[in-house]
Amino acid sequence: MITIAVCDDEKYTAEQIRKQVSGFFREKNMEASVVCFSGGEELLKYEKNIDILFLDIQMKGMDGMEAARKLRSRNFKGFLIFITVLKELVFQSFEVQAYDYLVKPIEEEKLQRTMERLFVSMKNVSEEKLLVQKGYERSIISFGDVVFCEIIDRKVYLHLASSEIVDFYDRIENLEDRLDSRFFRCHRSYLINLQYLKSYKNGVAYMENGKEIPISRLRSKAFSEVVLQYMKEWRL
Repeated sequence: MITIAVCDDEKYTAEQIRKQVSGFFREKNMEASVVCFSGGEELLKYEKNIDILFLDIQMKGMDGMEAARKLRSRNFKGFLIFITVLKELVFQSFEVQAYDYLVKPIEEEKLQRTMERLFVSMKNVSEEKLLVQKGYERSIISFGDVVFCEIIDRKVYLHLASSEIVDFYDRIENLEDRLDSRFFRCHRSYLINLQYLKSYKNGVAYMENGKEIPISRLRSKAFSEVVLQYMKEWRL
């Protein structure tokens, strides 16, 4: 599921973007939800992950640039698209790694071109994002959202931090190649995200979501070494 946020204090503009973006991903057979906010303060209270953010620069109260700075300081890694009435304001956008900007009044053709470029960029994302295809549906899942992966009868089950389970057909070897060093294959049927490892003892990995994952005897020594290396690279 892709989450898109629209933050604009003009309801007309927010609704225009919501409708067009929802229609765009529907045509691409991708699941997407769109949430709207009327100001920067309200946006910053939203605690769920955001993949794409349309953010008005000029708003009452906290402006879009300040909200963007605060989000980036919180490690927001989504695509940021500014909305503005003055092109000159966009020159500040480099510091917050904006992907693009749209000038009001927003032209549907311009928004469509931006979305097409964005779609290509999303498909080419290889770091920290997993593109999952199930039939005609595609979803982008952040590595950081995956607690562990399980394979049962040639089907992969991604157990997410949100408690959602995403399933699709693939070989666990292919999935292992697509993930980064925070993931370890501790068993022929399991890949765990060391980010969510709480403890391990007597051949069992205890995950933060309460799940217990078996560690095969043949992989036990390598598992201990990988955990130590992970703590050096990711947590220190």
